Amino acid sequence: MHAFDVLGDPVRRRILELLAEGEQSSGAITAVVQAEFGISQPGVSQHLRVLREHGFAVVRAEGTRRLYAVDAAPLQEIDEWLAHFRGFWTQRLDALGTELARGKRERRKHHERDRGQDQRRPPGTGHEEHPRR
Repeated sequence: MHAFDVLGDPVRRRILELLAEGEQSSGAITAVVQAEFGISQPGVSQHLRVLREHGFAVVRAEGTRRLYAVDAAPLQEIDEWLAHFRGFWTQRLDALGTELARGKRERRKHHERDRGQDQRRPPGTGHEEHPRR
């Protein structure tokens, strides 16, 4: 099974999100996944097994509990593969950042101009409130 096949399942992605927060017991993972996806405990165990077998998760025993943690190695391989495609969205994200900054500057200019106009008008002239632009 290819890494993207493993990550193609929303339940397995959610389990990895939980593990990214830190080591989790199988019981804690099962409780969240059952609540969010409505699948049985054996179903959750199957997803944990797939993640373990494909290197995305490691497990250790602590008494009677089984504690799972994310293994970053396969994720680093995916990240390296995705690096070939980052140029497609990085430029667009940079452009979005530029547009957001431009809009923020424009709003600040309008706000400062509006404040300046309010300070020049004498009170009681009926111009205290003006429509938004």
